[in-house]
Amino acid sequence: MREQLSKRSLITNESLVLATPFRSPSLLEMKEAKTPSISVVLPSQTPILRAFGDEVYVHLGTEQTGGQFTYVTSITPPGGGPPPHYHEVEDETFHVLEGRAEFFYDGKWTEVPVGTTVHIPKGLVHTFRNAGDKPLRQLITISPSGFEVFFAKSQAEFSKPGGPDMERVMAICAEHKIYLVKN
Repeated sequence: MREQLSKRSLITNESLVLATPFRSPSLLEMKEAKTPSISVVLPSQTPILRAFGDEVYVHLGTEQTGGQFTYVTSITPPGGGPPPHYHEVEDETFHVLEGRAEFFYDGKWTEVPVGTTVHIPKGLVHTFRNAGDKPLRQLITISPSGFEVFFAKSQAEFSKPGGPDMERVMAICAEHKIYLVKN
């Protein structure tokens, strides 16, 4: 037993997957992705994306999780948050780290305290907003992965001089099977 434990504890350089800048995986690659080895993502390797007024730190994406999930920290300014929407493909799980968060689900807004975890299955209309006067900080897990690709494409639109072409933003949403709805 002790010998087995020590063998399990050994980590070689070959079994580590260090983060690299992500690229857009094809749907086939996402379906065929296998769970990789141990992933170690250093803070200096964490991509930071900016779109929709939010700043998103991509800790783990498609490459590191074999397509299983994306794990991010999202920082939302006071009053910020996405419009109501639903995902055809992804489930989202939010964990509030700092700030005042309100979530819209089941047709109503609910404020939740720091430390709360909210799970939203695919297909359900939802959103969140920063109800406070300081940045809202959340850990978000999106399953399956691919959200980082959506956000990177959105960042390209939002960083254009003069602001984003909202028709293009809507097309990016549709490409990723994310649909905005009226509240």
